[in-house]
This record gives sequence, C-alpha cells and structure tokens, in this order.
Amino acid sequence: MNNKVWRLLFTALLTTITSLLALQGAEVFLGYLKGQRFDVILSYTWVYPVYRVVFLISGLIIGFELGRSIFGRLEKQGDSLRQMSVKDKLAIGGGLIVGLVLSAVIAIPVFVALNNQKLAAFAITLLIGSVITYFCVSVTSSMKEEFQGLSSATGGNNDNPVKADTVFVLDTNVIIDGRIADVARVGFVRGTMYVPGFVLDELQYIADSGDSLKRVRGRRGLDILNQMQKELPLIVRTMDKLAPGTEEVDKRLVRLTRALSGQLVTNDYNLQRVAELEGITVLSINALANALKPVVLPGEDMQVSLVREGRDHNQAVAYLDDGTMVVVEGARRLIGQSVDVTVSSLLQTTAGKMIFAFLKSDPVDEDNGTDTRGDSGSGPKRTPRERR
Repeated sequence: MNNKVWRLLFTALLTTITSLLALQGAEVFLGYLKGQRFDVILSYTWVYPVYRVVFLISGLIIGFELGRSIFGRLEKQGDSLRQMSVKDKLAIGGGLIVGLVLSAVIAIPVFVALNNQKLAAFAITLLIGSVITYFCVSVTSSMKEEFQGLSSATGGNNDNPVKADTVFVLDTNVIIDGRIADVARVGFVRGTMYVPGFVLDELQYIADSGDSLKRVRGRRGLDILNQMQKELPLIVRTMDKLAPGTEEVDKRLVRLTRALSGQLVTNDYNLQRVAELEGITVLSINALANALKPVVLPGEDMQVSLVREGRDHNQAVAYLDDGTMVVVEGARRLIGQSVDVTVSSLLQTTAGKMIFAFLKSDPVDEDNGTDTRGDSGSGPKRTPRERR
C-alpha cells in the first residue's frame, strides 16, 4: 500500500472525527444559546439545521487540512526512520517499550487518587507517560552508542582485521577530485567510507549551479559517488544526527568525524590544519600523491621537454609525467625542445615539489659569447676561452 492510499485513509479518518466533534460542538452551542434565553431565535425551525450544517462544514474543512498537514509530517518522520540503522531502530523501540510499561505502572495510582476526575487523571497520566517515554528513548539511544564504542575499542567479534570504528568521512572537494575511488579500490583505504548528508547537499547544489564549470564538477562528483556505492563500502547520511545543526560544512565535518572517532579525507589545506589542531586524523590525497612521486636527488641527470618561460630571467619550465615542475636555468631560448639537464636542488612546498636544474651541455649564447645559465645558475660563469 503506497503513501497516497495511506494519506487518503488518514485524512478521511481525521475528517470523520473532526466532523463528529463539530456536530457535538453544535449541540453544545445550541444548548448554550437556549440557556441564555435566545428562545425567540431558536423558535425558528431552520436555526437548528443551519447551525448543524455550518459546524459540520467547518469540521470537514478543518479535518481535511489537518489530515494533509499531519500526514505530511508523518511521511517525513517515516523517511527518517527508514534511513536509520537497525541498531537505532532497536534502541528507539526498546525505549518506547520501557517507557510505555512505566507509564502504565504510574497510571494506576494516578487514576486511584483522582477517581472522581477521570479526565484530569487521563491528562496527567498522558503527560507523565510522554516525559518518561522520551527519557527512556534518550537513555537507550545513548547506551547503544556507548556499547558500540566499547565493542569497537575491544575489537568485538568482528572478523575484519580493520577496527570496527574506522570510518573515513569524505569531504566535498575530495569527492569531486575523484582519486579517492582509485585509492580505495587498490586497498589503501580500508574501512567504511561515509558521506554526510550536508556534503551530499552541497554537491547537489554545485551540480545545479548556473556556472557551467561548477555544474560539470558537481555532476562528476555525483557520478563518482554512484560508482563508489556500487563497488565499495560507502554509507550516506545515516550518521548525521551525531553532528546536528546548521553550521557551515567544514565545522560540521570536524564535529562529525570526532563523534565517529573516524578519519577525515580532504584536500582542503585550511580544513586539514583546523582538523589536525582538534586532534583529528586527516588523510590528504594530495599529500599521498606527493609522497608517491619518484625521488630525485641533486646531481642526477634527466631529460625534459621545455614548455614555457620561467619567472626569472633566462629560465624555462618543464613538467615531469606526475606533474612535478622543473625549472631549468639558462634554457629560455630552447623552449619547445627536449634537453638533458642535471638536478641542482629541490624545493618542497604545500602545493608539491619543485625541481631546479641546469642544462647538462651548459650551452653558450653564440651571439654574445656568454653563459646562458645567467646569474642564477649553479657555479660561476666561464668564458668561451676557459671552456676550451
């Protein structure tokens, strides 16, 4: 039975109840008029039917609107319950059962004490029962999380060699980057990857952006997530309740990762620094890529293709296959050619590694007879006579 049928039945039932209450209210109102000596008005035969019809129509309208509104809220709650894990559902169910049992126990002395006022006894019992049930659900939910943390810390009965609490929380930019999927496939990330709902919402917002570049990046991220969900252990949204609120995405990511005792996967340098300051383990795909780049030592020879001018005078720039920038001194006039160079020094930056080199053949500018390496080359200049 789909939601449309349930909505129809619920609305019809609530409309019937409000209509009956409205008819009862009409009789009470007419009795009130009669007690206030409105006999002249009530003497007309059409007065009673008119009042009853007016109250009945009011009840129908109120019941219909209430039915639609209340069932809409119930649908949202139902969707939230469907997205909950089995442990959450069991915890809530256990709390409800304990709360109802305690409420029934307390209801007996309340009804005995208020024997002559049953309506008041019912209202007090309902109020106390609601409070007790709420606290019971809260207690069982917190006990579930504590037992889960204890089980994870002791290893539990999980046959997986990875700890049960190893959760990798993915950031928006690392999803769009896409390399996390390849890293997980080859086994460098072992555990459950989690995508918070607010990250997924941000990704959808980017995919719906009016900027074509942002839209392409957002759709790429969604496609990557769909593929990862089919091939890898990926969970979405289910644990967002551990970091409620409407704060910005970065703050909620840090709070959620701490609550899950997990590890944050991101390429955002500022977010990485903030998370590390708060004691959270951060995995950076950029840092992993830099660590896997081949080691180059000063004095080694290599062949590179010069593609553009450097920032300083007489420099040229080349790139290795992994994207590492190579700055070659005295090679500006050789742009567009493949040349042999010798590594002079290396510089590690937050963006990656830079290699400084000079031409192995150390060519001479034939027009003015000077060394093309310029002032920034390694070693003093030599004249053509010294070279001979």
